[in-house]
Amino acid sequence: MSEDLNDPDKNQDDIPANNGDKIHNVTSLDGLYENWFLDYASYVILDRAVPHINDGLKPVQRRILHSLKEMDDGRFNKAANVIGNTMKYHPHGDASIGDAMVQIGQKNLLIDCQGNWGDPVTGDSAAAPRYIEARLSKFALDVVFNADTTVWQASYDGRNKEPITLPVKFPLLLAQGAEGIAVGLATKILPHNFIELIDASVAVLQGQRPNLLPDFPTGGMADASAYNDGQRGGRVRVRAKIIERDKKTLTITEIPFTTTTGGLIDSVIAANDKGKIKIKKIEDNTAQNVEIVIHLAPGISPDVTIDALYAFTDCEVSISPNTCVIQADKPRFISVNDMLVESTNFTRELLKLELQIRLKELMEKIFFSSLLKIFIQEGMYKHPDYESSANFEEVLVVLNRLFGPFFPQFYRTIEEDDYKKLIDKPMSSITRFDVKKTDEQIKNLESEIKVVKNHLKHLTEYAIDWFVKLKEKYGKGRERKTELRTFDRVEASQVALANVKLYVNRDDGFIGTGLKKDEFVGDCSDIDEIIVFREDGRCIITKVQEKVFVGKGIIHVAVFKKNDERTVYNMIYKDGESGTSYVKRFAVTGVTRDKEYDLTKGTKGSRVLYFSANPNGEAEVVNVQLKPHQKLKKLQFDEDFALLAIKGRASMGNIITKYPVKKILLKSKGISTLAGRKIWYDEILKRLNVDGRGKFLGEFDGDDRILTVLANGVYELTSFDLNNHFDDKMVVIEKYNPEKVFSVVHYDSKSKNYLVKRFVFENIAIGKQISVISEESGSKMLIISGAAQVIVKVDQLKGATKTPETVELNLADLIDIKGMKAMGNRVSVHVIQSIVLETEHDDADDVPDPTPDAVADTEIVLTPDDKTVADEAPNAEQEVNDTEVVEDEIAIEKPPEKPAASPKKPEETPVKTKENPGETSAKSDEKPGETLVKPDELPVKKVDFEITNPDDIDIDDKGQLGLF
Repeated sequence: MSEDLNDPDKNQDDIPANNGDKIHNVTSLDGLYENWFLDYASYVILDRAVPHINDGLKPVQRRILHSLKEMDDGRFNKAANVIGNTMKYHPHGDASIGDAMVQIGQKNLLIDCQGNWGDPVTGDSAAAPRYIEARLSKFALDVVFNADTTVWQASYDGRNKEPITLPVKFPLLLAQGAEGIAVGLATKILPHNFIELIDASVAVLQGQRPNLLPDFPTGGMADASAYNDGQRGGRVRVRAKIIERDKKTLTITEIPFTTTTGGLIDSVIAANDKGKIKIKKIEDNTAQNVEIVIHLAPGISPDVTIDALYAFTDCEVSISPNTCVIQADKPRFISVNDMLVESTNFTRELLKLELQIRLKELMEKIFFSSLLKIFIQEGMYKHPDYESSANFEEVLVVLNRLFGPFFPQFYRTIEEDDYKKLIDKPMSSITRFDVKKTDEQIKNLESEIKVVKNHLKHLTEYAIDWFVKLKEKYGKGRERKTELRTFDRVEASQVALANVKLYVNRDDGFIGTGLKKDEFVGDCSDIDEIIVFREDGRCIITKVQEKVFVGKGIIHVAVFKKNDERTVYNMIYKDGESGTSYVKRFAVTGVTRDKEYDLTKGTKGSRVLYFSANPNGEAEVVNVQLKPHQKLKKLQFDEDFALLAIKGRASMGNIITKYPVKKILLKSKGISTLAGRKIWYDEILKRLNVDGRGKFLGEFDGDDRILTVLANGVYELTSFDLNNHFDDKMVVIEKYNPEKVFSVVHYDSKSKNYLVKRFVFENIAIGKQISVISEESGSKMLIISGAAQVIVKVDQLKGATKTPETVELNLADLIDIKGMKAMGNRVSVHVIQSIVLETEHDDADDVPDPTPDAVADTEIVLTPDDKTVADEAPNAEQEVNDTEVVEDEIAIEKPPEKPAASPKKPEETPVKTKENPGETSAKSDEKPGETLVKPDELPVKKVDFEITNPDDIDIDDKGQLGLF
């Protein structure tokens, strides 16, 4: 510095002055940094991270596709070669190009891939670019490129031309999705379904507003109720698809978008290590399809585990979309529906531009063909002035003069290039010129021009037809993969595994998981809340901790269930001021954590004399003993809590006595005073609830159960636990009534007959699944109904002539009530084309009778060789393994001697069975007040033989039964 100051040649204006801190001729850096930062931010936003709204591509993606088009010859190219060629346009190296190319290829839309391109589901990376190959897909060639409608710009080094945007005639950005982080903003556009996008584009062209919802390539289930059109603030909850194989095994078959199988498995293991869930083993069997098998520990509920997987692992993720695109060289936040409208209108304009270009090409062809025709027909090529012209300028003058009379025929003026092209024609082609063929070509061109002009006139219809053809050509196999559902929020505290033990020190007033030397309370989870009641009549709710002080004199500690109205507390306390004792019943629902609540009148010296917690509102009877007093004649009495109303925790209670209490003893335990729990089934969430949503199943209490029947004929009994999960293919869900009769129509693939049966569901163990139809492959259940009278409509071919006939049959008249394992009777002796449910009647009166000749009188029962539910229910009532042939019975009504029995209780009308004359079963059609007789007063004819194969049964057109 000193040398600079002493330099005589140094400009003294550039040297800092010695007077104070003044500095002369120094440029501030503030403006420079600000401008540089804005330039950098603009570059990252416009040229790197955010896709353009027109083609839905980032610059690197656009350059890769342009390079593939440039190299396209129909064969695969090494990815390394494509990357090398793309470097002519993209100045950021081969690594970024290779990664972007793999991402495009994995979306399976624009690039046909060959080799190991990795798997976004498992997270496996692609092979090196020198080992994999790529080419443009047919869809990309049809939709993405058109050199005539592309606007070009110079590449970064000026040596080549690249497209500003590609003329994409499809909402590509919404189909593929996009994600990028720029300076000061980010974009996250979720993928949508290919077919739904085309249908929505057609709807836009028809003047309708689209309503798009995302569809993910990994499948799964999604709750898009808060999607917010993909804009900021929206959210999509995505869940894995978990199937319960059995009570000990769960299988994940689809995973949420943005996750991988490896990451999901790691999250499950982490949740198990933290004690949130308890599993025995987890296996990854993923190959072409996802298959993650979770083996549960003994005694662990699969339904609760499924909810816990959603609550504590990556089986459920939340995705926040943010649709930001480049439009008019600026970032713009826009909804996915508006984006689709913009894309559809852009496609329409591109189609219009292509039609206009095609129209001009056709007119140019007609123009030159007409020009050549006149040139040859009028002999201009051999005109003396033409042949004697010395240069091109003289030729132009001559041809202008010769073509002058024909100028009105042309749609534009003749240019020099037209004349040059004309005179460059070789003489051989002129001499072989075919006027008739040229006229035919011109006529065809004019017809095509009419078509093009018609398309331009009806441009919207033409665009709709374009999208429809695109869907027909490429829509196969691109159906929706993600199931749209509405999820019920899983409360983590309700599904968390009890992974810690809770202890209490009543004297010192501490509770916690670390007091292992003190009194054990029970198991709980580390996210539970604990409710504590003390002798002074106060309660407090606090979080589970290792050790926490809650106050001395603890009388009750338990896990607190928020909004639990069925847990009722019974309490008797003494008021510290008046000495009067009060009794009360109350529930504790919503409270503030770590806040003390006084359950007494709040006076000093108040204390609890008796306390009990009742999980189902039980009301006991206690014996109250009083201290001797001169005014008292009776020193003890009983108090029944069932006589008290359940009120809030802040209620004072009722006076039980004004005299001092000696002690209170439990006299007898009580039963619940609460009504049965009202349960509803929400068809949307597919969960039980107590909030009145969906189908009302009834009031449940004690051992009540729920009956569910699947479409394949399998039934199961479950508890009414709100954590239960239900199958999507369920066709019946209701409160189980062991006396309710169900009618089932099913097809037996072994006998190839349509059969009907009426029975009651057996009371089986919870969780056990049993089929009520044949388990032969191809057997299926068609109709199931719990109505008293079920009317079906049968389309059949009658007789040898196969005459079409439609009849209505009452299933109650086709067969009596049989055992659950019986196969049933044939619906009709004729060939059945279809059976549909017509009507249902809960009233047994006033219903149509079946067509007589359509009723079969043969009952088919299972044989020992058949695989039936009898193997799983050995204690079930055995059915008769033979066939009875009974003539039509005629009911002759007599005056009733006693009230008729209910049709839902067939056991009240017992008849003797064939197997044991001393036993009775509900198999008779006889009703009280009726006597059944046979035609001509003939007795019942019984033929004793055993059918081992239902195919051996044959019934002719007259209703006669025989054997092959």
